[in-house]
Amino acid sequence: MMTEPQYPTDPQDPKEQQYPTGQQYPTDPQYSAGQQYPAGQQYSAAQQYSAAPTYAAPHYGPPKSNAGWAVASILFFWPIAFAAFNHLHDIYPKWAMGDHQGAQYASERVKKLGQISLLIAVICWVLFIAFYVIFLVAIVSSVDSYTYN
Repeated sequence: MMTEPQYPTDPQDPKEQQYPTGQQYPTDPQYSAGQQYPAGQQYSAAQQYSAAPTYAAPHYGPPKSNAGWAVASILFFWPIAFAAFNHLHDIYPKWAMGDHQGAQYASERVKKLGQISLLIAVICWVLFIAFYVIFLVAIVSSVDSYTYN
């Protein structure tokens, strides 16, 4: 007749577990009895962490195209318009490829080139008006009094 093995009354209670006699379970050679941490290692109290760094809000979507400045460059000083439109057409492809800084740079460059062309146009108009006034003054001062017979 065979006998059934005896099991502990509470399987969660390790004190009541019965192990086969004569069998010894291996121990971890790195730790001796009663030692919690490896020798020589110091553990301090809980670390205090500083607040998380704050960053600027992410920019969603491509930057402004500044196409109006590119058109202004055509109207005011057309040689700069070539570079302005070249940068204008680079904004969205760079953004789509993930080069967000390159797209932002291209957008800012279009705006800057448009402003430069406007500045050149204003300077040219001021110089034109100044030379025209000087020319008229020179002509009027060179003419003697007219005598009609």
